[in-house]
Amino acid sequence: MGVAGSTGPVMDRDEVDRALARLGAEHEAIETSLLALQDHAGRRLLEGAALTGVTQERWASAEASITLLWAYFDAYTDALHSAREIRSRRRWSSREDLVELTELLRGEAVTVAGSATAMANAPTLQGASRLSEQFSLSTLVDRMNDLYASSLDMVVAADAVWSALPARIDLLAAELQRTRQLAHSVGVRPGEHPAGDDLERITRTLTRLREQVVSDPLAFWTPAPGSSAPGGGRPDTSAYDREARALEDVRREIEAVLTVRQDAEARLVKLRDVLSRADRTLAEARSARGEVLAKIAATEVPVVSGPPTVLQEQLAMAAEYRRHAQWHRLSPLLDSLEQKADDELLRARESLTAVTAPLAVRAELRGRLDAYKAKVARHGFAEDSLLIERYDAARRMLWSAPCDLRVAEQAVLRYQQAAAELLGQSVPAPREPQDRRGEES
Repeated sequence: MGVAGSTGPVMDRDEVDRALARLGAEHEAIETSLLALQDHAGRRLLEGAALTGVTQERWASAEASITLLWAYFDAYTDALHSAREIRSRRRWSSREDLVELTELLRGEAVTVAGSATAMANAPTLQGASRLSEQFSLSTLVDRMNDLYASSLDMVVAADAVWSALPARIDLLAAELQRTRQLAHSVGVRPGEHPAGDDLERITRTLTRLREQVVSDPLAFWTPAPGSSAPGGGRPDTSAYDREARALEDVRREIEAVLTVRQDAEARLVKLRDVLSRADRTLAEARSARGEVLAKIAATEVPVVSGPPTVLQEQLAMAAEYRRHAQWHRLSPLLDSLEQKADDELLRARESLTAVTAPLAVRAELRGRLDAYKAKVARHGFAEDSLLIERYDAARRMLWSAPCDLRVAEQAVLRYQQAAAELLGQSVPAPREPQDRRGEES
């Protein structure tokens, strides 16, 4: 161990050789990294691009850092070369050589010219106006590692965005163009259909998005939280994804219009059939109302309205749209008409049911009367005078017009009661006429 100097104890020959081997390996690694950074596709793109925004600012700083990196590396190379020269003078280095090597390998013996540091304008420098700055080799390596990491992070991030987004935007733009052509073929145009307006907006947005991605890729970069590795993060595709979803919605809308074009005739035929059935059902209900009024006495029969003319007008308009290939107008009209036609058919059926309810009640009473007559005949009471009398009275009421359902029901119940007494069974007590009126009121 030699006498201590300003840099600590003087290194012996073995320490010097080990230090030179380590520094040589570091030199090779740094040179390889710098050459890889120099040849990086992202760096070459950054050099030739017309940058804006945050990318422009960070690339100016990164360029300064890369310039300073090479200045540091040249100084490091010169120092290592000098140390190797001193070591190669003698096989067994003298004490003077070892003192000089110790100062060079451990001390702040590396000088970086102030002109180089000031030109680089690197943020890591202090006192950029100084004529020169002194570093130790280990400090110089730390400085180069920091500058390399920050520069590589910027280059990798920009390259990742350029690799991910412009190509995807171009593919989406091609899909957009195909969708626009398809939309035009079915009459979906800006100002005439919302989907046409959406296509125009998506076109403008994609054009603007691509320009922004090319000129300012770092505006679309999301760093990974807590990551210290260069390029830790991912491209921000939210704006692209939003437009892709919007285009998909438009494409589905246009496909629906295409489906209308293919199925329009069949849907129009079905619509005409549904409306025709609704008209026939309403006509049947009006006819049945007249029959009820003639055959059933003291009964409130609901009025049957006529078919709505607006549906026929809309159906004629739909046929007109089909003749003129206005599929984008026909699509929503058909959807609305189909729902309205189904509702109209249901309304007509409900009207028919409500109008014919008294006839259904009369038919039920007739069936019940005949069923009881057959039952008492099976038990041998067909010739009973009371049963014959009550059956004839109920039958006259049910088969006469107009039929009073309240009185007829009471007559049927009296016949049931008489039959049940003979058969030893029980039947519901006859309801008073006022109960029936109370139900109808």
